Amino acid sequence: METGRLTETEKQNKAEALAGELFRLARDSVFVHLRFLDVALSGLTPKPDRTIQSAAVDGRNLYYNPVYILKKYSEDDHYVVRLLLHMLFHCMFYHAFQYGKLEEEYWNLASDIAVENAILDMELAIANLKKDEEAREKLSNLKERAGSLTAEKLYRYFRKNPPSREEIKELEQLFVMDDHIYWREREELIVTEEQWKKISERMKADLKSFSKNKTGSEGLEKNLEEATKDRYDYGDILKRFTVMGEDIQINQDEFDYIYYTYGLSAYGNMPLIEPLEYNEVHKIRDFVIALDTSASCRGPVVQAFLKKTYSILKDTENFFHKINVHIIQCDNQVQSDTKITNEDDFHHFITHGKLTGFGSTDFRPVFEYVDELLGQGEFENLKGLIYFTDGYGIYPERMPEYDVIFAFLEDDERKPQVPPWAIQVVLDGDELEDETDGGEAE
Repeated sequence: METGRLTETEKQNKAEALAGELFRLARDSVFVHLRFLDVALSGLTPKPDRTIQSAAVDGRNLYYNPVYILKKYSEDDHYVVRLLLHMLFHCMFYHAFQYGKLEEEYWNLASDIAVENAILDMELAIANLKKDEEAREKLSNLKERAGSLTAEKLYRYFRKNPPSREEIKELEQLFVMDDHIYWREREELIVTEEQWKKISERMKADLKSFSKNKTGSEGLEKNLEEATKDRYDYGDILKRFTVMGEDIQINQDEFDYIYYTYGLSAYGNMPLIEPLEYNEVHKIRDFVIALDTSASCRGPVVQAFLKKTYSILKDTENFFHKINVHIIQCDNQVQSDTKITNEDDFHHFITHGKLTGFGSTDFRPVFEYVDELLGQGEFENLKGLIYFTDGYGIYPERMPEYDVIFAFLEDDERKPQVPPWAIQVVLDGDELEDETDGGEAE
């Protein structure tokens, strides 16, 4: 029997052992240099997987092809550390958990660019790659165009400004390091979403201590802020403004057509059972939409917000036949108040209404004006007020009798603090852009 030559199985086992050792060394190196990543590192378990070509993460396990890892390590001994950070940041930034909701190609690319930017920002000697200089030049150019290098911002930019096939290929060569194939397995990802939320929240706190008096963590901080901020479905928000009301409609649970029609046929105009034609349902009757028409709020965005509101109300049948909605425009004073009493009024305002104002912003006049309307008996049961604004204005100090939501298009940490009695919501910019592109409401 010939000796000194390994069998195929022995070669595979040796490759697995060597690749596994490289990942262990990479984890130790990251832990030593970035102690705040200790909990995040423990959230992922490296596992060899010969069925994939490179590496992939599903939120729980980090899968890698041993032969691929050894090959890349032979080309650059920093590669495994970089790959580990790349996939770890995908989990910390929730990239896998938004998969399926967005255009796959653009989200894949945007999320890869975002994590690479965060890594390059930290200027870690243990994770430097030969391509980094070229990558930094491209990132600088992208930042000028997109404004920010979080995955969410980049995704919106790519959707609005679709890159050419050549540009996509160039970006992929610079920033793609792993395969996102396991992001499609939603049942696996759902199990770990809450786990990574807790890890990312802790990371935000630990990072402040780590980055004190240091530079190079801006990309990481911005991506963590984007990942951990509260997100709301605007349709769910409107449910806060529903009231119980008696709407004229047949209650199918209590109305029996058989006995009703039998009575009519047998006794003429005398049905056997009186139908219950009144059914209590949650629908929107009284509420206020306040529009910040200061110079910083662009007309098309305000129009898009109104179209989105109208579309949700119309599609979910949340209107009474008669409604009482006031659309108040205000900059530093109330500029106009349009009363909406039915769907036709709403549609007409969206398609033909004019925005007025464009001065500085003061939120207080709207609340004072609404208080006056309440005193005049204008509202039967005012449930709440939605204020669409950029957030730069003077907030009232006193808590009103109704719910208040301040809706922002972007989450800007420099804006004044929202009062504790109000809810702040960052709306989905992509959805509003879709409304803007969609033309007039139908």
